[in-house]
Formats: sequence, structure tokens, C-alpha cells
Amino acid sequence: MKDPDLRKILQSFIIPLFVLVLIWLVFITEEVMGYSFHFLGVYPLHWKGLHGIITAPLVHSDFSHAFSNSVPLLILGAILFYWYRPVSFRVLFILWIGSGIFVWLLGRPSWHIGASGLAYGLASFLFTMGIISKNPRLYSISLAVIFIYGSMVWGVFPDFFPKQNISWEAHAAGLLLGVVLAFVYRSSAPKREVYSWELEEPEPEEEPEKDSDIVIKYDIRPGVEDQKR
Repeated sequence: MKDPDLRKILQSFIIPLFVLVLIWLVFITEEVMGYSFHFLGVYPLHWKGLHGIITAPLVHSDFSHAFSNSVPLLILGAILFYWYRPVSFRVLFILWIGSGIFVWLLGRPSWHIGASGLAYGLASFLFTMGIISKNPRLYSISLAVIFIYGSMVWGVFPDFFPKQNISWEAHAAGLLLGVVLAFVYRSSAPKREVYSWELEEPEPEEEPEKDSDIVIKYDIRPGVEDQKR
């Protein structure tokens, strides 16, 4: 592996790791202090939950909740910043804020916390981009996403978790936003590499045929001396 490639891979993990550090700092602070930061979540249609549009993805209910969101955020976030670097910050920002706004407007009257909406958004964005890009590498990423995280789709149905406090609204918001953003930024997908054997070789130019019937005439005129004679 070339050094520039390795550097690009490592750089792709910087922002996802930064987000995870914030998530785990909040969680550890809660555990050490014995205090709950649930008030930093989104509470739909109420001013007290408006700030949760920004802070809700950093707050989780328990270790299992935080860990289950950390793995997809790290992997999918790194893929986003590796393959779609020009639009990666915009996509991450819109997924973060957009899913929070969606929940605040349409969610149930309860506290909504966690970064699952962001994880759903990343998964749906990468999957959709791979399908519509016509790039075999990105298409393989789509297959990997659906193979590893395909079961996430059940999280957008409210009846699938009847006895659990799961914010299916955040899941649905992330899923829909990811698809929309994929179509909005579809032109930013890396182009498919074209190999030399796929290129048509130009046909050699035909040389003009030599006309064997051409008769060369020489104009022989008498010289001055001959005219005098």
C-alpha cells in the first residue's frame, strides 16, 4: 500500500473518532457522576427539547446503546470520508441536524436520545450511492452495507420494538435523509476507472491509393539556341 493511500485511510477516521470520543465522554461522565443527561435529547414540539437537535446524538441510555451505535458510526463514517470527501462534512451535518429536526417536528412526546438516526443515515446514503453510481467498487460497498447492517431496516417500523424505548422516528428520519442526499450528491461519486482494454483503438487512416494510370507529361520546349537556328 502506498503512503498516500494509507494517509487517506487514516485521515478518514479522524472525524468519526472525534464523534465517538464525544459520545463516550458524555457516557462516562454520566456513569461517574451518577447523573442523567437525558434532558439533552430531543423533546418534540417543545422548546425544552429544541437544543436536542444538536446534542441528542451524543447522549445514550446505557453501555449497550452507546456501543451499538459506535461501531456503525466508526465504520460507515470512515467510508463516507474516504470515498466522498468533497461532500462528507455536508452530508454528516445534514444527517445530524436534519434527523433531529424531523424528530422534533414529528416524534412522539418523549425524550429521544442517541446517534442511531445518524447511523441509519450513513448506511442509507452509502447504500444508495453505490447503487446509482455505476461504480463497481461503490456497488460492492452497497452489498457490504446491506449484508452487515441490512437488519437495521426493521428499526424504522414502530411495531417491531413494542416493549422497547426505541426512537423509530430517528431511524426513519436518517434512512429517508440518506436516500435523498445520495440523489442530491450523486455527481460527487468517484468515477469508474476505465481500463486500457476497454478503449477502442482508433482505426488507422487509409493511405490514398496510388493511381497507376497517371501519365506524367514532360513539356519539352526548344531552347533559345534552337530557336535561332
